[in-house]
Amino acid sequence: MSTSGLKAIAPVPTASDFLDIVLSKTQRKTPTVIHKNFKISRIRNFYMRKVKFTQDTFDEKLGAILSDFPMLDDIHPFLSALMNVLYDKNHYKLALGQLRTARHLIDHVAKDYVRLLKFGDSLYRCKQLKKAALGRMATIMRRQKDPLAYLEQVRQHISRLPAIDPNTRTLLICGYPNVGKSSFINKVTRADVDVQPYAFTTKSLFVGHLDYKYLRWQVIDTPGILDHPLEEMNTIEMQSITALAHLKSCVLYFMDLSEQCGYTIEAQCKLFHSIKPLFSGKPTMLVLNKIDVMRLEDLPDASRALVQEILDAGDVKCVQVSCYSDEGVMDLKTQACDALLAHRVDGKVKGSKITSVINRIHVAQPKPRDDVVRAPCIPEAVMARKKYDRNDPERRPLLRDVEAAEGGAGVYNISLRENYLLANPEWKMDVIPEIMDGKNVADFIDPDIAEKLEALEREEERLEAEGFYDSEEDMEESEDERERIAARIALTHKIKSQSLKKSKKNQSRLPRSAGLATLSQMTAQLTRAGLDPGRIVDRAAALAGKRKRADDDVDMDDADADAGPGEDGWMDVDEDGDDGTPAKRRKTNSGGSVTKREPRGNRALAGMRDSAQSKKAIKLRNLGQRPRNMLARAGEGDRTITTKMPKHLFAGKRKGGKTQRR
Repeated sequence: MSTSGLKAIAPVPTASDFLDIVLSKTQRKTPTVIHKNFKISRIRNFYMRKVKFTQDTFDEKLGAILSDFPMLDDIHPFLSALMNVLYDKNHYKLALGQLRTARHLIDHVAKDYVRLLKFGDSLYRCKQLKKAALGRMATIMRRQKDPLAYLEQVRQHISRLPAIDPNTRTLLICGYPNVGKSSFINKVTRADVDVQPYAFTTKSLFVGHLDYKYLRWQVIDTPGILDHPLEEMNTIEMQSITALAHLKSCVLYFMDLSEQCGYTIEAQCKLFHSIKPLFSGKPTMLVLNKIDVMRLEDLPDASRALVQEILDAGDVKCVQVSCYSDEGVMDLKTQACDALLAHRVDGKVKGSKITSVINRIHVAQPKPRDDVVRAPCIPEAVMARKKYDRNDPERRPLLRDVEAAEGGAGVYNISLRENYLLANPEWKMDVIPEIMDGKNVADFIDPDIAEKLEALEREEERLEAEGFYDSEEDMEESEDERERIAARIALTHKIKSQSLKKSKKNQSRLPRSAGLATLSQMTAQLTRAGLDPGRIVDRAAALAGKRKRADDDVDMDDADADAGPGEDGWMDVDEDGDDGTPAKRRKTNSGGSVTKREPRGNRALAGMRDSAQSKKAIKLRNLGQRPRNMLARAGEGDRTITTKMPKHLFAGKRKGGKTQRR
């Protein structure tokens, strides 16, 4: 995240505005009319909805504030340290923690009062509970006046901070106040930093941008730093220290050799040595500014020795510039950008992963145990192998040579069958035709061939075990015997197909026009197949006799027996036609059509003498419930209370004359 990401924080309202927003939304978004004669459950739900909606609105608004403001532990260390310098980390965390606690307390208040509202016995009591719940929530929010005001100040200040990206290419300018830092950034970027002839003109970080080698670079102008302990530095100086400590950048340390800034060369050199630990791991450039007034060669020997001491320490380049005459400004920009670019590329090439792997690698060199020379053993076949020579016409052809000979890339298609491992290498290029002898090969592929073959083998094993093939006389079957076997196999297939009905998802195996076979048809077909249908006929006769006896046991008097269809409500329906099967008895109405059987009695009159007694019992039950129903609706209605809506939201354009409502 960069500082530009922090600028998207929404404004934080004050505590009173917060309450107005939440309560006004509750009034607008929830029903406003309740009547004393409503059911008590409806009254409870009305007020529970008010409390829950208010709690949800508080939760939403506070959650938005807590999510907008960043957690200092989750952002870049530079931004975290900068916010600590500007706003005090402890104060910032405390403010967010108080809002988080307030949201938690409001949730608990709403939960407690919703639980109480479930037992509210009147409109007045439910209304008082709602009023108490909203009042406690408002009290909790009024106590957050100071945290909300502090966070709004932080938000306004963050919005005025420059957009600094901690991860991009950065040139960082530092040094004593009034040594020409702001003048340089105005020369190389489009920034407009205020330049004045007195110290501490720059009180905060300024950012400018420049383009070099088609890349975007940011140049940060830091406030001046004085050479004193870290504890004594003010907020302006601490911003510079924070940027130096946390930004991966090229450091440009500016010095004024003319001492027009008000600080001696010795003091400027001491400051460089005191903040030098912050430069570790960063390309550093010593910029000698204002050479139009004083150059390094013109300095006294004592002062020049101090500057030379910095340069002799290593890793520090010296550039002399003059922002007044533009001498060396572009050269400084070029050298600084090249140094940072080389440093970033070097860091990426080396990388932390490579360093950690190299630290774990150990190459062992064996120590000789005696003076015997043990030369490496290389097989003769390897020694005799001819080295590959591209220009040798007798060299071993490569796949690349085959490709070039057959048309090159895009024309040559590599054969995937050459490396097939088959029993006969001649089979590699065999092609399975789609059409053979004028017929489609795919039509002759049976997916169930393996199952059929296995079933046929089991059938042969069974017949062989039963002695079917023992004598030659049995093999000489008559034509009729073969027909019987064929019919038996067909019947077996038909039975199996019926058992597969469920696995075929109840698909119809026969057309709808084909009816069920009668008993006579079934016996004839079994007889033709060489089977004896006697047992099936005997069982059908037994079942028919049992059904007939069950029908004869029906208790009917002579009048009912002599009555025709429609007189007693019963009729014999012959379902099986003329095959002799017994008929079923169904209930018929007066018109002769078949209907369902009516229930024997009315269950609503269970335990009652008649319907009159049942009506009287229902009347007495309702009369006994009347006092409880009246108590449930007892209470004061609040239709007399006008809708609590703010007047300014609903008042129209005012006409001429006085406004009396104030």
